[in-house]
Amino acid sequence: METSSKLPLHICHVHKLSIFINRTHIFFHSIALVFLLYYRASFFFFHDTTKTKATTLAWLLVFVSEILLSFEWLLSQSFRWRPVSRIAFPERLPGDDKLPAVDVFICTADPEKEPTVGVMNTVLSAMAMDYPPDKLHVYLSDDGGAAVTLKGMREARRFAKWWLPFCRRYGIKCRAPEAYFSAEEEDADFGGSEFIQDREDIKEKYEVFKKRVREKATVGDTRSRLGRDHPAVIEVIQEASSDDAIRENETKNMPLLVYVSREKRPSHPHYFKAGALNVLLRVSGVISNSPYILGLDCDMHCHDPSSARQAMCFHLDPKISPSLALVQFPQKFHNISNNDIYDSQLRSAFWLLWQGYDGVGGPCVSGTGYYIKRLSLCSNSIHEDGDPMKLRQSFGPSNEFIKSLHQNNKPDMLIHRKNALLNEAQLLASCAFENGTEWGEEVGFMYGSVAEDYVTGFRLHCKGWISVYCNPPRPQFLGSGTTNLDDFLVQGTRWTSGLVDVAISKFCPLIYGPMKTYTFVQSMCYAELALFPILYFLPLWCFATIPQLCLLNGIPLYPEVSNSYFIVFSFVFLSSISKHLYEVLSTGFTFRHWINEQRIWMMKSVTSHLYGSVDAFMKKIGMREASFFPTNKVDDVDQLKRYNMGVFDFQTSILFLAPMAALVILNMASFAVGISRVIFLGELDKFFIQVFIPFYVILMNYPIVEGMLIRKDRGRIPPSVTLLSAIVSLIFYFLGSIIFM
Repeated sequence: METSSKLPLHICHVHKLSIFINRTHIFFHSIALVFLLYYRASFFFFHDTTKTKATTLAWLLVFVSEILLSFEWLLSQSFRWRPVSRIAFPERLPGDDKLPAVDVFICTADPEKEPTVGVMNTVLSAMAMDYPPDKLHVYLSDDGGAAVTLKGMREARRFAKWWLPFCRRYGIKCRAPEAYFSAEEEDADFGGSEFIQDREDIKEKYEVFKKRVREKATVGDTRSRLGRDHPAVIEVIQEASSDDAIRENETKNMPLLVYVSREKRPSHPHYFKAGALNVLLRVSGVISNSPYILGLDCDMHCHDPSSARQAMCFHLDPKISPSLALVQFPQKFHNISNNDIYDSQLRSAFWLLWQGYDGVGGPCVSGTGYYIKRLSLCSNSIHEDGDPMKLRQSFGPSNEFIKSLHQNNKPDMLIHRKNALLNEAQLLASCAFENGTEWGEEVGFMYGSVAEDYVTGFRLHCKGWISVYCNPPRPQFLGSGTTNLDDFLVQGTRWTSGLVDVAISKFCPLIYGPMKTYTFVQSMCYAELALFPILYFLPLWCFATIPQLCLLNGIPLYPEVSNSYFIVFSFVFLSSISKHLYEVLSTGFTFRHWINEQRIWMMKSVTSHLYGSVDAFMKKIGMREASFFPTNKVDDVDQLKRYNMGVFDFQTSILFLAPMAALVILNMASFAVGISRVIFLGELDKFFIQVFIPFYVILMNYPIVEGMLIRKDRGRIPPSVTLLSAIVSLIFYFLGSIIFM
């Protein structure tokens, strides 16, 4: 231990080659953009005999779109300015008796979309982490208030008595039982008859556990009370025993397990996931009050038991610990196909961008898989001057909770003061507790957006905290990615709405952040995340319609092939797609994945980014209330089969299908007209770029063409939608003819 204590707990590797490549690309691409924008602007300042009101409007729309895309590209380069990666050495940590305690927060909302067996697997994997059990406390927030979830917790607690010792005895890596029994290759290190027998016994017990949970789901209450009208329910899940000695012994061998369903009333706002997390923050404060918190989504199980120890390699480093708020692990998924047609694994974010985020001050809270310091969520209010009245104004009227801010409670206090603390916890989980306090504004997880993770991370960085990103070779957490187009676009719309909420609020990173975050480049990262939906959907709608309508009406918008500026436009296009291709290949993915990302970028930009941005603006002006719907975690067999075959499933809302299909039809028509102009009028030199744009759109969106014209299965685009889209395209054409004549 003496030797290891002198060794660093982690190292940070700066990617110098990537920095050189990225900054070189930024330099040359920026020069090309300046020339491109100069060419476009010169149209408005120099006399041209062909200039009319119609051509001026078309050029202006394209010019504005090019400015927006250039600005988005500039912001996105902040992630590429200084990429780093980190390696943790958990074997160098001090002994278990010196490790700090950890509270685990798991959130669920609807047992019909988030099956109870899956949620309990996440709970069990958290309980089974490789960490001292007396320093591990697992809280489940059931925001739906469904009885089946509480009953599932009790069953999980019973099964954990067998599951946890089995994992510890044989050093099992994957500690979610469903995932473990589905991946038998992990048993290769064991082969003795005793292990095989133990494994079969545990598997039988797990099947009984699943059966009991599903029976309760069948006969019990699976309806989540999302009507927002139910009292708080808090229960410490433990074996019924009147012997305190037995309970204390269980505390040392079994993590504390607590069920929390906060009070909801129609007359009180509940602030979605952020509200649930703040209730857990308060309730855990009077029960276990651990200095560190692991946040998990209910479908994101612990795939490697060492994540807490890896996180402590950063939190216990005296060089960065005083200012370190959180350690973020990547989101990775167990159900992603090799083709990944919907880009569900978020390659760009967790394989590339978050490394750059880390190099300029650290990433934001990313929804799940983060170890956050409890103090960082309420430090400013604690340290003002310690005035009890001010603390009550900030944190609410609970003396027990205010007392917990200055001390680390121990879970054995629950044994001796169970009734008193649970009564206090009921108060802390009441819907009126936050009235007149700073919860959600200066304390805890931030309100004001369904993207509570993003806002919370941004506010922490503005207060001077830093964060780190740790991406070990073995995924620390595995979840369920979206495997159908409908869930993917609905999820994208929800994320877009939350991010744009921030972009149009007083916390807009470009206004609020530059003088407060760790670096200005970090503010640019936050700004890119908040603004990219707007900066994508406006230009892409323009580029999917204006050049095509102008081509149909014989209006050139781009330089001729013989013009020297043709090289500039070609360079910008080739520079962008080649850099994207390089990033995809350099992170270990394939050319096919690059095509998928290009396609999904176009699809999301004209649908999810549009609807999410409109939703955010409508909330801003009071035309609608904020809403939240959990992503469906129940797989449809037919949809899953198509996904694994790499076939798009277009069983989604007409609001998503119609815009995509209409734009593809418009591009098909303009491409056909463009080819006829090239063949019969010899206008290839004049309209080359405008013919190429619809060709590229059609090529990248071939699955939509296939879904409209070729496929006959249930997952195709319905003929009625195709017909409606064709009518919309005709309307576009006639409007374009009127405007650009």
